[in-house]
Amino acid sequence: MKTEHRLERLFFSSRWLTAPLYFGLVAALVLVPIKFFQTIWSLWRHVFVLEFDDLFVGVLDLIDLMLLANLMLIVMFAGYENFVSRLDVREHDDYPKWIGHVTFGDIKIKLMASIVAMSAIHVLANFIRVGQIPNRDLAWSVGIHLAFVASGVLMAVMDRIMDKDAE
Repeated sequence: MKTEHRLERLFFSSRWLTAPLYFGLVAALVLVPIKFFQTIWSLWRHVFVLEFDDLFVGVLDLIDLMLLANLMLIVMFAGYENFVSRLDVREHDDYPKWIGHVTFGDIKIKLMASIVAMSAIHVLANFIRVGQIPNRDLAWSVGIHLAFVASGVLMAVMDRIMDKDAE
């Protein structure tokens, strides 16, 4: 029994190997506001010469970056709480209530929903520039987006089926 107990403790402790990966996401998250403000700066510098479509695509890029940052936060907080350790900041005034309630299934659905939203933004940007994009590239863009949508729907259906089976 001692050997089994030690192996189980080692196995349980191995979850901490993922902690540096979550901190790597923190480092990557720092890059998102840099790119966000770089995009805003570029839009401001060219605002008087930009066509409306280019401004619109630039704003869509900002929304895309915001979605990416939010997605990273969800994955970092929920993943860390679900797989590594509880965050010891529950008493903080700004503690988001959703953190302790997001399950692995929720993370998957939110991830897929964010990917679909980001993909939709790129498809919309391509349609705004429809005259500048080859039809083949536009078709691929729409096809890939539809694949993301179908994957998201199937993932949600599977998650719902699993939830009903668990009841």
